[in-house]
Parts: sequence; structure tokens; C-alpha cells
Amino acid sequence: MQNGSGPGPADPGEAPEQPAAEAPEQPAAEDAGQPAAEDAGQPAAEDAGQPAPGEAEEEAAAPPPDGDGGPGLLASLEAIMLVADEPVSEVVIAQVLERPRAEVAVALRDLAAGYAQEGRGFDLREVAGGWRFYTREECAAVVERFVTDGQEVRLTQAALETLAVVAYRQPVSRARVSAVRGVNCDGVIRTLVLRGLVAEAGTDPETGAILFATTGYFLERLGLPSLEALPDLAPFLPEHVDDEPDTGHESAAS
Repeated sequence: MQNGSGPGPADPGEAPEQPAAEAPEQPAAEDAGQPAAEDAGQPAAEDAGQPAPGEAEEEAAAPPPDGDGGPGLLASLEAIMLVADEPVSEVVIAQVLERPRAEVAVALRDLAAGYAQEGRGFDLREVAGGWRFYTREECAAVVERFVTDGQEVRLTQAALETLAVVAYRQPVSRARVSAVRGVNCDGVIRTLVLRGLVAEAGTDPETGAILFATTGYFLERLGLPSLEALPDLAPFLPEHVDDEPDTGHESAAS
């Protein structure tokens, strides 16, 4: 009886209740809460916020675009300098590019310094109030060989003789040139006309023959200010060449 009514050991049904309630709660919170925050939160922030290594390098290497999507200032300056046949002033360039003159001046000097530092075959120089590309002095010999050997086509002996006759007897007809040289000069005169050294200069009032004379390009190539500066050719011509025009003039006068 005492054992059944008095205080005694705890009911065996109460003991397993507390361990069963406490044990599963904490591991569930740790396993489901903290690892979920670490796995889903932090890596997501890293993937969305930081760019990939390759993307960062590409963004750093890309040049800044122009305001209107066109070429940059340096590229525009180089394009203008390549087609300029005379020095271009900073004011003109600034107006064309719609940029401040000070900005254009700084960019031009940066380009010139960069070309000099890299040892290019050309310089960007400021001359005569403007800017223009020039070949470097160290490359003068190469440029001279290219111009003289690769580009210039020399006149034949027949063309030189015909040109001399036209220069000293102008205006003169084909027939007169052929009479002086002793051979037909029609083809040679056509060549001189195509070269720009000789051009038509009217017609003979008596015969109607086309007359030819030298051009300004002829004087430019010889470096002469005018025809009066031509050297005296009489000592180098046969005697009958000097007498022939006089005979013609005399017969025409009579």
C-alpha cells in the first residue's frame, strides 16, 4: 500500500519526454538555419557583385568611347594629318572636331611626343602656324632612293632633244621640231604633252598648224623662274639649226 500511495520514484513515463523535446530542436536549428545562410547568402553576393577576372581586364583595356559614338580625339587627329597637304592650324582642327582648342593642342603635342619616343619613320611637327606629318631626317636617304629609283621615269634621249627644241623655239609646230631633229617627232611630242611638260599654244596663222610651248611644270621641274633663265644653247647646236629659222622668217617676210 505504501508503495502505491506515498511519494516514490518518478513515473517512468515522464523521463523520456524531456530528452525527446530538447535533443531534436537544437540540431535542427543549426543544420537548417546557419548552413543555409552561409550556402545561399554569401556565395550569391559574391557571384552577383564581383566581375569575373577576364571581364575586369577587358573593361580596363577598352578605350573610352567618344561622346557621339565616333572615333576618339587621337584617332581623328591622325586621320586629318594623313590627308593634309599643308600645315593645319589648331583653330581649324578644333572647329572640325568641335573640341576646345586647348584640348586639341595638348593632344597634338602628346601625339608628337609619342611618335618621337617610339622612333617612328615620321614626325608630327608644328610649322608655319599649323601641324603636319613629315618624314624623319634619319630616313631621308631611304625616301630619296624610293622617289628617284622607284617612282621617277626618266625621259629618253629623243624626248630630251625634242623638249629642248620646243623650249628654245616656242611656240613651234610639230613640223618645225621634226625638221630641226631630222626625224618625225609626233609620238615624242604626245609623250611630253601627257607628262605635262609641253602644251598646245594656239595655231600658226599662216599654216594653221598647232603650236606647242613649255608649261609652268617644265619650269618647276628645272627650277627656273622663267624662260629667260634658260642657258644659252647656241654653242651646243649644229650650225644649220641656227640658220634654218632665219631662212623661214625671210621667206615668210618676202
